[in-house]
Amino acid sequence: MCFSFMLLYSIIIYTLLSEKVTQMMEWASKRSVIRMNGDKFRRFVKAPPRNYSVVIMFTALQPQRQCGVCRQADEEFQVLANSWRYSSAFTNKVFFASVDFDEGSDVFQMLNMNSAPTFLHFPSKGKPRRSDTYELQVRGFAAEQLARWVADRTDVQIRVIRPPNYAGPLLLGFLLAMIGGLAYLRRHNLEFLFNKNVWAFSALCFVLIMTSGQMWNHIRGPPYAHKNPSTGQVSYIHGSSQAQFVAETHIVLLFNSAVTMGIVLLCEAATSDIDIGKRKIMCVAGIGLVMLFFSWLLSIFRAKYHGYPYSFLMS
Repeated sequence: MCFSFMLLYSIIIYTLLSEKVTQMMEWASKRSVIRMNGDKFRRFVKAPPRNYSVVIMFTALQPQRQCGVCRQADEEFQVLANSWRYSSAFTNKVFFASVDFDEGSDVFQMLNMNSAPTFLHFPSKGKPRRSDTYELQVRGFAAEQLARWVADRTDVQIRVIRPPNYAGPLLLGFLLAMIGGLAYLRRHNLEFLFNKNVWAFSALCFVLIMTSGQMWNHIRGPPYAHKNPSTGQVSYIHGSSQAQFVAETHIVLLFNSAVTMGIVLLCEAATSDIDIGKRKIMCVAGIGLVMLFFSWLLSIFRAKYHGYPYSFLMS
């Protein structure tokens, strides 16, 4: 009797599991990212049995939500899901899904979730742990970063394949064509190529761009800023020293440029042969730029590196 009951129970579990996997595979064949509402989430993610993992992006893509970061994150999530769905290694071990707030607000309430976008991994066995929540503010939402996190949680290696983007090569070709055209038009007078000021300005621009964190943005793909869904307050400076926003790099670039301009004015005031009155104005302006914007830079540093004891002009 007990053996018959256990056999019947195993058959029922196997049948339910087979139906769920078949349904998930059918949805995945149509869309790499399965769209879920409350009913689908409870049936195919929360309710047992389940022998597959599900990586879900909780988002708010409707225009009235005004979540620009959600749209950017959705594009990267689609790239990741497509890379997995159309790879030769694709199996039913991992599925990618999304829950939009306007289609599954009850899921947000169930999980006590008050921000979007948020990425969660629901393992095939057991409940999600703390490490199953993706650290978006630290790692950014680039598909490559998401793939590393998925590999850590599921042991599934996904090679991210992006659709071809011809904007970069076209822009480079246009730039080279402009430089070539300018050199051709000035072929009888190429003294500008030996102008120290031109090369100094170009090198300075490159240094300012690199030191502001643009390369980090290119690698990590962080959001432009962060909007608190509860208060509506927008943060342009990340509160951690381990991450940054795109807007933050623009601010740092502006402040560094202002400090550099101040130093240049001071050097010109000390070495140029112009009227003494103009030199005094340049000197005062240079000192003002250096003091003001260096103080703001130090304030940003203190905000990110908590406990840093020093300040200048501003606390």
